[in-house]
Amino acid sequence: MIDYENFCKIKKLHEQDGLNASQIAGELGLDQRTVVKWFIEERYRSRKKSNKASILDPFKAEIGRMIERHPYTATQIFQYLQEMSFQGSYNTVKRYVRKIRPKRSPAFLKLAFAPGECAQVDWGSFGSVNVGETARRLSFFVMVLCYSRLLYVEFTVSQTMEHWLACHQHAFEFFGGVPGRIMVDNLKSAVLRRIVGQAPVFNPKYLDFSRHYGFDITACNVRKGNEKGIVESGVGYVKKNLLGGLDIQDFSHINPACRLWLDSIANVRIHGETKKKPTELFVEEKSRLQALPLYPYDIATISQVRASSQFRVSLDTNRYSVPAEYAGTQLTLKAYSDRLCLYLQEKLVARHDRSYDRHKDFEDPDHPKPLLAQRRKAKDQLIMRRFLTLSSRASEYHQALEAKRMNPLSHVRKIVALSEIYSPEAVTRAMEDAFVFQAFSSEYIANLLEQKARTPKEPGALHLTRREDLLDIDVEPPDMSIYQAGKEDD
Repeated sequence: MIDYENFCKIKKLHEQDGLNASQIAGELGLDQRTVVKWFIEERYRSRKKSNKASILDPFKAEIGRMIERHPYTATQIFQYLQEMSFQGSYNTVKRYVRKIRPKRSPAFLKLAFAPGECAQVDWGSFGSVNVGETARRLSFFVMVLCYSRLLYVEFTVSQTMEHWLACHQHAFEFFGGVPGRIMVDNLKSAVLRRIVGQAPVFNPKYLDFSRHYGFDITACNVRKGNEKGIVESGVGYVKKNLLGGLDIQDFSHINPACRLWLDSIANVRIHGETKKKPTELFVEEKSRLQALPLYPYDIATISQVRASSQFRVSLDTNRYSVPAEYAGTQLTLKAYSDRLCLYLQEKLVARHDRSYDRHKDFEDPDHPKPLLAQRRKAKDQLIMRRFLTLSSRASEYHQALEAKRMNPLSHVRKIVALSEIYSPEAVTRAMEDAFVFQAFSSEYIANLLEQKARTPKEPGALHLTRREDLLDIDVEPPDMSIYQAGKEDD
């Protein structure tokens, strides 16, 4: 039997908040079957206690004393009552024991940490976010220094190994050092296998990463999230304080906003547990952190890929170019969280920024140049062959072009083009004439062709006018005395 207040809470949690029976039972501390029973009730109905005597009444006082002395189970109590001539059923005893047994909340030890001793890490998720034209699940990485409670948060769209390790590196750089050990949950990036009573089997790459940076790994026990309660609280704080009500239009906006939030709110607030600002306690803790190594760990995920005939390799539905001469070649792909590199043995042949959009093609402008140059060379060879067929002296003409011109191939192209305009025979004749005039260039050939194409106009017939006034012309006889004078002078 529940009271009216709990009835209203059940209705609200189910109808308005959308919680199921198991969640409501955990929230209100009720039996799940009781919650289910009140789901179907449209209104609260009080139930009067029955005055009917119970077969268990003579034994209730003894049951109460037993429970006070020791946390006996209902089965043990039932067996004891049978020895006292109890004739009722086990279920009757079990229901009464459950009713009167005091509820016990689990007790947890409060962990204390020295400065620089430990940090806790975990992933959180929060809906989806747009990356270009693609919607991806939004994840965020949280690392908390256990002494100062200084918080580092980074948002990603993946939780793969290269992102897991990259976030660690960025957190160490943010703190300016490395804690002595890191507490993790049993996620596959950190723990491959966990058997009760045995030491956890750590992911080899994460173990190698920890040795490089000099920290120990502590894995929480199975289903013991309270052991890393500091970071669990941090994940909840990020969701409530940063992400609650935040409208994220694009993934590129979230990390700059998060960094501003860390510096202006999260790490300068009065922490609820320490009652001090994390930045104040971090002043003491920073000197206890281990120094960063001289060189960062290579966090790339390595795989073997083969470039396609279009000199592309694929990753996460996107295609990235390599130089054209590596088409069909097997290459080594090193995928980082922000970039990817492609190698042929030890030689770096291509590098691209990594995209988290989908079905995109990324080409480096330099990669197709060798193929284009090869095609251009083949085309030039074809033009040269056509040029050599124009005349038996074409090779000799080409040598003369090389001797006098800086770019003979350009003149060859123009001469071949002239053969398509004026005919090959006309160009052959023009080349023969060019040898006579020692004129070696495409411009001379063009001039000779144009001159040959010009045909002189034949004189037209004389047309006499029909006007009579013009036909009656009086022509005076010539003065022959001029010629006579000339003869006498001679």
